[in-house]
Formats: sequence, C-alpha cells, structure tokens
Amino acid sequence: MPTSPLLHHRVAGPVDAPPLILGPSLGTSGAVWEPQMSFLVRGFRVLRFDLPGHGGSTSDVLPAPEPGRTTIRDLASLVLALADQHGWDRFHYAGISLGGAIGAQLAISHPGRVASLALVCSSAHFGAAEPWYRRAEMVRDKGTVALLETSPSRWFGSVGYAATPFGRRLLGNLADTDPVGYAACCDALAGYDLRPQLSVISAPTLVVGGTIDAATPLEHAQELADGIPDAVLKTIACGHLAVERPRDLQEALIAHVPASERENRIRVQPPG
Repeated sequence: MPTSPLLHHRVAGPVDAPPLILGPSLGTSGAVWEPQMSFLVRGFRVLRFDLPGHGGSTSDVLPAPEPGRTTIRDLASLVLALADQHGWDRFHYAGISLGGAIGAQLAISHPGRVASLALVCSSAHFGAAEPWYRRAEMVRDKGTVALLETSPSRWFGSVGYAATPFGRRLLGNLADTDPVGYAACCDALAGYDLRPQLSVISAPTLVVGGTIDAATPLEHAQELADGIPDAVLKTIACGHLAVERPRDLQEALIAHVPASERENRIRVQPPG
C-alpha cells in the first residue's frame, strides 16, 4: 500500500535529546529558524519542516489542494505524520506565525503529544477570511513574485532588513514558493479561528510578541496569553519573522522548556 508523501524536513542535534519541532511562517521555509539552530541543536533533536509548496516540500503533500479546501487541521496532520515517522510520542513545538497556528492546533487536537508550546508572532485568528481568499486567488493567478514588493514591510521590523543576506534569502524563499501550496496555506488561514478553544490548551505555553510586528501586532499575542491557561507572554523588539533579535528569542525559548527536559549542555551565550 503506498504511503502518503511527507513534508520536506531536516533533523539535527543529538539523537537522544528531547525532540523539538520548529514551524515556519507563510512564504518562508525552515530556513527562517537558521539564526537559532546552532544554539538549539546543543540540547534538542530539532526538526524543521517546510510547508506545502514551500522550500523542499511539494504541493502534492496536500490532501485537498483545490481552492478553499485546506485547513489548519490538515497542516497539523502533516506535521504529526513527521513526528510519527521519527517515533516521537511527545515533542516540544515552536512556530512562527502560521507555524505557531499549526502548533496551537496540535496542542488542542493532540494534547498528549505536545510537551510544550511556543507561539512566536502568531495569533488565534489572523483576521477576516476574505482578504486571505483574495490573496490566494492573486497568487494562483500571478505567482508569489507578486508579493515581493509588500512583504518586507510585513515581515521585518525595518524594511532595510530585506537588503541583508538573510533578508534576501527569506525573500528568495517566497519567490520560489509554489503558488498552489502558498494559496492553500492562505485558505487554511482564512478558516482559522481558535479563540473559542484556547482555554483547552494544557501544554505549558510561551507566547512571544514582536513590538514592531506589523502583521500580528501585540494585541494578538496578548489575546493568546489571556486565553491559554498559565501562558507566559514575552515581548521582543522584532518584526513578524522574529529574525532581528535571535538571542532574545533563544533566551525566551530556553527559559520556557521545562527544567526536567533541558540538557545540561544548553547554555545561553553571553552578549558579545
């Protein structure tokens, strides 16, 4: 019997370390976590995945790629299949924006699987459905290159970051994204609203809000923190992709992971 295709992913870190899955934002790839990797692999078995049509993932992984069909539950199921593939009954999860929404859905649908949850520049509801459907339609018609002009102001705390090597790399990810996969993720965001279910999340949860995040301003982070029992809210001076202050995000993530799961070799590097 043929097996379903898996999301493209990369795994690094000690094989006996606690598993940590990292979810990317819409239009990027697992590369968005690159500033964190040398730090996180010291004490975690880190899995970074690419969304359908993004990075190394094809759009063929989508169970229903037709317009309007893809849901956050579909994307969460694809990620859970990766955990199953690696034999991980429980794992830590951190996600940026859409990647965070996938983690929140996992924590609601599969509470026994998520050991801890970090929602970075994410939301319980990314706004009205119609703008997402319009963006999906535009991308299906014109491709993701049509988004390159407006993305720097949404993604970065300063549009000048787009000219840095890493900023150019992330925008290159966007340009290379398959319109079918990108549009399907827009459809998922259009139908996403976890506000009524936040109170059932039982995983220890960190919410990170960017003080210069134009796409999901701090009100989104506050709503998550208020709705999820015992969630901890941390603010960082970063834009939507949280790339400007990597050390601040590292410190927040490590402080959040339960002490019983930490590896002694994880240490936050001093400034300088």
